[in-house]
Amino acid sequence: MTQPLTFVVLSTDLDNFKAIRSALTAEAGAQLLAGGNDTDQLYEEIVRLKPSAAIIALSEKSDAALRFIERLASECPSVALISAAHNNSPDVILQSLRAGAREFLRLPISADELRTVLARVATFHATQVQKPKHKGKMVAVFSSKGGCGTTFVATNLAASAAPRTCLVDLNLQAGDLPLFLGVDPKYSIADMVENRSQLDESLMASFVTPYSSHLSLLAAPRQADSADEIEPQHIFTVLQRLREVYEYVVIDPQHTFDSITLAALDQSDEIVLVLTVDIPALRSTQRALEIFDRLGYPRKKIRIVVNRWSKQIDLDLREVEKFLGEPVIGFIPSDYQVAVTSINLGQPLVLSDPSSKIAQEIRGISQRISVGVAPIIEPQSRKTLWGSLFNKEQAKSRINFSTSLEKV
Repeated sequence: MTQPLTFVVLSTDLDNFKAIRSALTAEAGAQLLAGGNDTDQLYEEIVRLKPSAAIIALSEKSDAALRFIERLASECPSVALISAAHNNSPDVILQSLRAGAREFLRLPISADELRTVLARVATFHATQVQKPKHKGKMVAVFSSKGGCGTTFVATNLAASAAPRTCLVDLNLQAGDLPLFLGVDPKYSIADMVENRSQLDESLMASFVTPYSSHLSLLAAPRQADSADEIEPQHIFTVLQRLREVYEYVVIDPQHTFDSITLAALDQSDEIVLVLTVDIPALRSTQRALEIFDRLGYPRKKIRIVVNRWSKQIDLDLREVEKFLGEPVIGFIPSDYQVAVTSINLGQPLVLSDPSSKIAQEIRGISQRISVGVAPIIEPQSRKTLWGSLFNKEQAKSRINFSTSLEKV
């Protein structure tokens, strides 16, 4: 075997677990990834680690172990299931095989018998053709500084997407996306996390709140204390399931680099980094880019968008791009009254006022993200904007942007 087969082990008896671990350790072609006595925790590890096989030790009261085998056989068909027991009676072996186990090991484990099982597991993986799962695109709309309008941008990006889309509120303590959509969710991401081990398309549909035929919301918990039990691995699992159902998943996380936010950013195909053109926001954006670099995110994953852009802003956008080291893919114009009206109505602006300049720009950004290419800006369409921005007659009255940033 060119690569070792990987295993997880379920055993309620510590001595049995140690014996199985010792037997696997003695084989060069086997590697133990995880083990335990809790079926729910081990299921999460199996989903995360995707081992070659799972060894389930059967005790005298083996009903729970057999149910676990049935669950794995149904939900993790690519994992070879091996039952193990001291009692190797035909009834015990038959029960485990009927539950979904492919192999049976007698305890204590014989080295020769284990090698035979390893060879069969290797054959199982060599001949298995697994249908690739659907994987929708995931985009996180993020700013490490509050007040930049990320929730507004996320809502409208999601509403402008043509495919089936789920908007996810990951501001678990104070999410307010329902206000932007004018909906009253009955369930939240806390309910989906609680039932993560049995999520299928129909169950997920019962936890999201539909806004239109193509857009649904997975809301944040109503009560802040409901978020206390949510862990990063729970978010990882839920987002993974959503991608299998939706074509497009848009995430609105918190403005911090906490473990929940990082679990979402890690999985995202693209991160829309939103900023306003002022010194604090620019400095915060620069720090965010530095953190992304340390996290190993490729720069092509980051898409910078300026929100609340106005021709009256007395800053040179070319210097902004130079300072950040990244191009800006979109400039959402500033129109307070239009934006606030859409929020108060609970209707995304791209739907309530599609002809507005804000809506047109957001749809353009959505298209650029969906196709994954750099924006094409026609020179004539930007001529007035850039002409007024760099008018020589106004140059003397502008602040020296480079100098200002150096002082921050």
